[in-house]
Amino acid sequence: MFRPEEMVKIEVMALNRYKDSLLTYLHEQGVVEIREIDIKIAQKDSPNEFHRKAASYSITISRLVDFLKDYRKTKGGGIKEFIFPPEREKKTYKYGGIEKLIKDVESFLEVVEPEIKAVEGKITATQTEIERIKADISILELLSSFNLDVSYLRSTDIVEIVVGTIDRNKFPPLIEEVKKATEGRVAFVSKEFKDKVLVVFAFIKRDYEKANPILAKYSLERLEVPEGEGTPRELIKVYEEKLRIKEKELESAKKDAEMLAEKYYDDVVFYQELMENERDKATVLPMLARTNMTFAMTGWLPRSEVPNVLEGIKRITEEKAYINIKEPSKEELDDIPIKLKNPSFFRPFEMLTEMYGVPKYNEIDPTPIITFTYSFFFGFMLTDFMYGLIIAIVAALLIKGHKKFNDGTYKFAYTLLISAAFTMIMGVLFGSYFGNALDLAGFNVWRKWDSMTDALVVLQMALAIGLAHLFTGYTVGFIAKMKNGEVKDAIFDQLSWMLIILGVSLLGLGAMGQPGFTLPGKALFGAGLVLFILSEFRNGALAILLTISDFFGFVGSWLSYARLMALALATAGIAMVVNILVQMVWGISIGPVPIGIVIGLILFVGGQLFSVAINALGAFVHSLRLQYVEFFGTFYSGEGKRFEPFRAKREVSKLEFEA
Repeated sequence: MFRPEEMVKIEVMALNRYKDSLLTYLHEQGVVEIREIDIKIAQKDSPNEFHRKAASYSITISRLVDFLKDYRKTKGGGIKEFIFPPEREKKTYKYGGIEKLIKDVESFLEVVEPEIKAVEGKITATQTEIERIKADISILELLSSFNLDVSYLRSTDIVEIVVGTIDRNKFPPLIEEVKKATEGRVAFVSKEFKDKVLVVFAFIKRDYEKANPILAKYSLERLEVPEGEGTPRELIKVYEEKLRIKEKELESAKKDAEMLAEKYYDDVVFYQELMENERDKATVLPMLARTNMTFAMTGWLPRSEVPNVLEGIKRITEEKAYINIKEPSKEELDDIPIKLKNPSFFRPFEMLTEMYGVPKYNEIDPTPIITFTYSFFFGFMLTDFMYGLIIAIVAALLIKGHKKFNDGTYKFAYTLLISAAFTMIMGVLFGSYFGNALDLAGFNVWRKWDSMTDALVVLQMALAIGLAHLFTGYTVGFIAKMKNGEVKDAIFDQLSWMLIILGVSLLGLGAMGQPGFTLPGKALFGAGLVLFILSEFRNGALAILLTISDFFGFVGSWLSYARLMALALATAGIAMVVNILVQMVWGISIGPVPIGIVIGLILFVGGQLFSVAINALGAFVHSLRLQYVEFFGTFYSGEGKRFEPFRAKREVSKLEFEA
């Protein structure tokens, strides 16, 4: 806790014949981050033909999955499945090396791919034909205004027929230029449709070459006249019959696709995952070094995982491997991958830390601190017992449904549950239950403070909390820098602000009627100010400007905590407005029907749920801001490299692996 997981460097050299087994073992364990070896006397490893086939088959199978997914009959869904998602069944594959896996995939594809491709091709061709028929019907509907035999609208050896549409304002100049170019040897009929004109031109073949550039100049949109004989109305019936036939064919093909999805979808997804994991394994090969007989690799892993990994490597290589475990050097501090390490209560809040950035290896992990401060700020901003209860119920359901997956939804719901607990506590202290709903209903509600009438007190509390939060940040930074041997930075950058904050706090107590704190407050504030000014003079000529800027930057950060009061007032204000609206309509009735009660209940439930949503969103965002901007700005960089282990993704597959 407060420090990332201890990491060590591992170096392994073994015979080439163990490479695939060793990489598979490490991939399934998922505890080592493999790094590229910088060696000039050996050559880099590279994927072989089987790895290249795995990448190719991964793409092929992904396309099959995308097709079958559209025709798979889904079960469940909705809110219930979102809250309580079922675990996907995992199918076991006995791994006997990449060569065997590729042969198994090829055997599978030989059977499945032709079937799926045939149905996919039929569906695609039928859909294309349906779209063509629909386009032809649309053209025939346009041509029906002429009531001419469609065969007359096709070119002959002597006459060139052009059918198209043009903007109405372009039609007159087009006709004028066409007549001039062809010396009047043109016939046409036209029909106006809103801002367009449908027109049919008849040219002598030798005049068409003169008219064609003019038609293009005025952007005539040409229409392909559908095949067939008879009037457009007569042909529409013929084409509608063709459309019905093709739609029946499409429905039949889709049923075939549904049958294939039912039969093959799970297997296709299974092999897709196997291939994607093989492709993932192949990405680390260029990081390895090799000779004709051996290969070498290096990486980082948590110290706690060393015994298991060593035992596994020795077992797989039959103890024919060189293994070296190295402690990280000072030069490697910025290169060490960071894995956060916290007790189970704090672990879900690591998500909030990682959203900003993980600490460096010699920095303090702020997760345990923000577990409390983020949740407390959220509760202070929302400040309503019933709002907290609603959020807690939703969060508890999500935790129950997603705990087995330990996914992002579970972690987020966990942070909401803890924050909701603080919200309910603050709601009791402020006597807020759907705002002032219980007061309006005639109940005598106990409260320590009232966010509306005691707004100044709430502001003072918010600023006091801000000072405490900033002081905690500077203290943590001071401790970390002292441990890392950065004594000057700890004194000038951290201790100076610690003394200033202590001085301000004591002066505040003195102003509130405790005169004994005034003199110590002045002494501490003065000492801190001197250290702060001295620290700024280390920056040279810009010292005066930086002194003013940094000091008022601190004041701005402190005043930023006033948002705690602002959002608490906003929550109470919105809830109060909803309650007043309900009061206004409650007594309305039409005859003997008390319609105001119905409207009032709808307003109350809808308005309060809206208030929960909008104010919870505000509390979430602004609580994070106070951590990321104000608090982290006092000590935390978040510039560490996140630990990204070489790990297999197993959602539907399970590897049975024996070296």
